[in-house]
Amino acid sequence: MSDFQARLVRWVPLLFVLLWSTGFIGAKYGLPYIEPFYLLFIRMLLTLVVFALLMRIFRARALGPRQALHQMVVGLMVHGAYLGGVFAAISWQMPAGIASLLVGLQPLLTALIAWQWLGSRLRSLQWVGLLLGLLGVALVLAGRGSGASGELVWTALLALVLALVGISVGTLYQKRFGQGVDLLSGSFYQYLSTALLMGLLSFGFETQKVDWQPELFLALFWLVVGLSVSAILLLMLMIREGEAARVASYFYLVPPVTALEAWWLFDESLAPVALGGIAIAVLGVYLVIRPARVTAPAIPATGAGVKGSG
Repeated sequence: MSDFQARLVRWVPLLFVLLWSTGFIGAKYGLPYIEPFYLLFIRMLLTLVVFALLMRIFRARALGPRQALHQMVVGLMVHGAYLGGVFAAISWQMPAGIASLLVGLQPLLTALIAWQWLGSRLRSLQWVGLLLGLLGVALVLAGRGSGASGELVWTALLALVLALVGISVGTLYQKRFGQGVDLLSGSFYQYLSTALLMGLLSFGFETQKVDWQPELFLALFWLVVGLSVSAILLLMLMIREGEAARVASYFYLVPPVTALEAWWLFDESLAPVALGGIAIAVLGVYLVIRPARVTAPAIPATGAGVKGSG
């Protein structure tokens, strides 16, 4: 890898966080005009068309039946459970602050699952970083005043728990079974299984009524191009090239960045406690991704090895 490519790769996590943080904004614009599962069903169909074109243009490597099946399982967890849970919870009147806080537990849950399932070892300083990240997210949400009022609906809470578990397990599953898979081909099969799931949910439980407004068109465009294509490809690249806990730690930055975007776009003020939370979250991520002084494998040789970026 050349020096230019190495420098470019360093910007991937930042770009991912910026893109991923806009997902809630896209959902906010689109959900008033369409039901959540039907919105995701249309989004997945459009995304499949885009990925089919990208696969043809870049001559993506075909997957074997076993690899394709693994990628479809990843899609059900990373896209189906996560997106379906978050979108359903928001449509069921779950306060945005509480939703963000619960989904923001993903890095800690991923680290715990990796510790038990993959034998991943975390240094003491990394555990401190994970806890600091969680504290920072909580402070940001408290500073914004989100979730201070509003009745919790148990179905919405269950949907968020499903989203949290889905993306946590899906990230580790991709790390374990998705090594060496072509990113375009793998993502295509992920979205294929998600489209099937959302189609079943929508036509089984929804009416498919749509109010086609400009806001919905813009939301769909951004959710497909900005999130389903750009952000997910960056996420799959990060999972392939990095440690599971390190990749998951970047999700801690999403709520703080979303808070900054809301301040910029909607003139929402940030309380001092929120600014402090942003600083703590950034410190937590730094502690998790900081290289160890003594090189040690994050995952035993019997599992999926960590593929170096060099």
